[in-house]
Amino acid sequence: MLETIKDLLAKQLRVDREKITLTSRIKVDLGADSLDILQLLMTVEEDYGIAIPDKALATFNTVGDVVAYLDAQKAH
Repeated sequence: MLETIKDLLAKQLRVDREKITLTSRIKVDLGADSLDILQLLMTVEEDYGIAIPDKALATFNTVGDVVAYLDAQKAH
């Protein structure tokens, strides 16, 4: 899932894929705004059929947060 998120973020935010790590802060390090995050998660929801509640969005600070959440949802 990390590689998928890295690809999506690199394309959407126009950042070097290699600079994206699990500890990268989505807003601070990658320059994403709330709309960017929402678009990313909508893409993931469509591609993987995973529903992400608004409450969960507020907990996503790093790329690792997103990956951990999505991995947990795929396990169900």
